[in-house]
Amino acid sequence: MNALVKSWRRGDPMVWFTGSALGICILMIVGLVLVILTNGLSFFWPKALTQLTLKDGSVLMGELASSEPIPNPGHPDHLQKQRLLVRVGNRDVYGFDFKWVPEGDIAKQERPRDAYFVERREYGPLLGTPVRVKQGDKILAEGAAAVELALPGLIARAAEDRSAIERIEKHEIGDINYEIERLRLESRALDLAASRGQDVAEKRADVERATAAQKALFQTKTDELAQLTERVAGTWVAFVTADGQEKELRSLDIYRSYAANQLTLLGRLSVYGGRLWAFFIEGPRESNTEGGIFPAIFGTVMMVIIMSIIVVPLGVLAALYLREYAKQGLLVRIVRIAVNNLAGVPSIVFGVFGLGFFVYTVGGTIDALFFPEALPTPTFGTGGILWAALTLALLTVPVVIVSSEEALAAVPRSMREASLAMGATKFQTILRVVLPAAAPGILTGLILAMARGAGEVAPLMLTGVVKLAPELPVDGFFPFFHFDRKFMHLGFHIYDVGFQSPNVEAAKPMVYTTTIFLLLIVVLLNLTAIVVRNRLREKYKTGAF
Repeated sequence: MNALVKSWRRGDPMVWFTGSALGICILMIVGLVLVILTNGLSFFWPKALTQLTLKDGSVLMGELASSEPIPNPGHPDHLQKQRLLVRVGNRDVYGFDFKWVPEGDIAKQERPRDAYFVERREYGPLLGTPVRVKQGDKILAEGAAAVELALPGLIARAAEDRSAIERIEKHEIGDINYEIERLRLESRALDLAASRGQDVAEKRADVERATAAQKALFQTKTDELAQLTERVAGTWVAFVTADGQEKELRSLDIYRSYAANQLTLLGRLSVYGGRLWAFFIEGPRESNTEGGIFPAIFGTVMMVIIMSIIVVPLGVLAALYLREYAKQGLLVRIVRIAVNNLAGVPSIVFGVFGLGFFVYTVGGTIDALFFPEALPTPTFGTGGILWAALTLALLTVPVVIVSSEEALAAVPRSMREASLAMGATKFQTILRVVLPAAAPGILTGLILAMARGAGEVAPLMLTGVVKLAPELPVDGFFPFFHFDRKFMHLGFHIYDVGFQSPNVEAAKPMVYTTTIFLLLIVVLLNLTAIVVRNRLREKYKTGAF
């Protein structure tokens, strides 16, 4: 009994209680990450194709996605029987991608050797057996074996053709369109100058000549693109579905194909790696349920970097004033309370403020002063990555202020007094002694700000994020960084795919895989800041940490 009392007085039960709470939190986090990883990374693994012959004579083929008990409330067989969810693909043929099949309706299961999984431009995957390759009216290969030999070369050439089309369409013609738009705005600016009585005849003639030259070049490139598309789009591959329907695909629209039931382990790993890499570097297709997420990754990273560049000076300067310069009193206490309360304001409120102040007020003023020739089409007076970053900087600045002020307060007073005693001014002391010593604590605030800013979605929906951005905020045109452009974001991509997609079952794995990349980006950004913070800790070993 005495031992129990002594243990209680020592606080041993509290140690166990707090340790158990920490363990539960860690288990919950690990469980969440494992669920996301399992459901996300398994999406890229190529599964076998199973052909099901039902008792009514119908045939379908696909990947067995999952199974579940069949609900039948009030009956003895409630949840006693199973049904299979089959990914049949061929949405343009059947009108759906997934189909539930009761196990009791299945008469036969088999895995056809020549069954192919084809990843294409639209309508999801095509599942079937290849029967022929033709170019125009000429048959190049016929039969599953012959087509199997021809497909790798066709797909490789299709990838080269798509790259050539993209080079002309997005880069060469895109550059011409950019120049034509610049000349249009310049012509509009000349109209405004002429309305004020200025002589712009010579400049107008130059602009008109340049515009005519660009339009002629545009026509030339458009004809070149049409000829290339016509030349490369003449090869077709025919497939037969499990129920006997024939479907022809342009080789140009085929991104990847493989005989799912012939793959070895090495072959499956190769397909897995190719899918994962394509998901990372490609843009989205098919309402964001196909293709990759590179524009969303780029937009997320760029937005977080811009936000960090803005929020750190704001937060540190505010903390410096509150800790080092402001006279401590009622007003400063009220400001601190306001800052702490600001951290609890719902993020959508910041989004509304960003829309009203940054987009409409600041952006509209910038357009009126610097881009009058583009009006009424807004340049900065609409959502863009700059306004989104500024809004999130306001959202996260309380975190940076609080952590920076605590870091400044933790710097020993003796360091300040020693610096002042050596003849340094207060500004020199803060700049060369206090700030370097408090830098690790300031970086801690930055880490927390980046983690929160990277995951916010609601403010971005009002200030610049879009479902699909045709252009990245960075390109080869001056000023190279286009802060007025809209952008894609991983958080919004998750929301869009998960809740706005018409194809729910196809969207589920995309949600998990996108979440994995969002977590990975947050971890990498935080690790970078943590490495810098640890190096600063080693350099300035004081009580500030």
